[in-house]
Amino acid sequence: MDETSGHEEEKIALAAALRHHLQDAQILRERANAEGDGAGARDRLRLRDWQAARLARCYTELLASERYGRAAQFFLSDLYGPKDFSSRDEEVGRILPTLVRMLPASALRTLALALELDALTEALDAAMVGELRAAGRIATIDEDAYAAAYRRVGRRAERERQIALIRGTGEALEKLAGKAVLSGVLRLMRRPAHLAGLGELQEFLENGFAAFRHMGDATDFLGCIETRERQLLARLFDGSATPFSL
Repeated sequence: MDETSGHEEEKIALAAALRHHLQDAQILRERANAEGDGAGARDRLRLRDWQAARLARCYTELLASERYGRAAQFFLSDLYGPKDFSSRDEEVGRILPTLVRMLPASALRTLALALELDALTEALDAAMVGELRAAGRIATIDEDAYAAAYRRVGRRAERERQIALIRGTGEALEKLAGKAVLSGVLRLMRRPAHLAGLGELQEFLENGFAAFRHMGDATDFLGCIETRERQLLARLFDGSATPFSL
């Protein structure tokens, strides 16, 4: 097999992965949004808001850092924020053939990891919403209510996979930011992407590229996030009385 055909096969496989993770996330989001009174979407947002605030409290020094601040904000807003990513999903699904043709495999790999993380997070968050509702705490989430729901949901292997995907997506973004040529590709895509209604996808790629290019070596940044999230996971599953006091 020559290098060109191997490259194309990789892109085809990545396109299939993108499509699969998109469908998984869309099904879960549509299920939440299908509740006639809007409770599903509202409760999902309540959980995401609480989780985003927890992350901001846990990583205050990264957010305040001149070097790491942009990357930390990208993680909180574009990768794991309270916003609804339905529009971005629709954009990716609509122009997937164009993405495969225009973007290098490294960029597609980054998107595939980000969307796998998104789909897994949707599944875990849906389970958390169910437990918080059952306990009557979805409108009054605090650390105790969250920890109890987290333990009832269980699914430790999936939680560990979630952390691994956060690290993997960050590493992929770091590699992407090292490709100077991609900056030109993204600039060329900017106007046609916005004219085609693909602004959210374009902003996701540009924000991630810019944040990691500004940061440079991401080893310490990603190591900090992985270490703290694994410590938190262990403390939550071990039943620590103060799991969030890392």
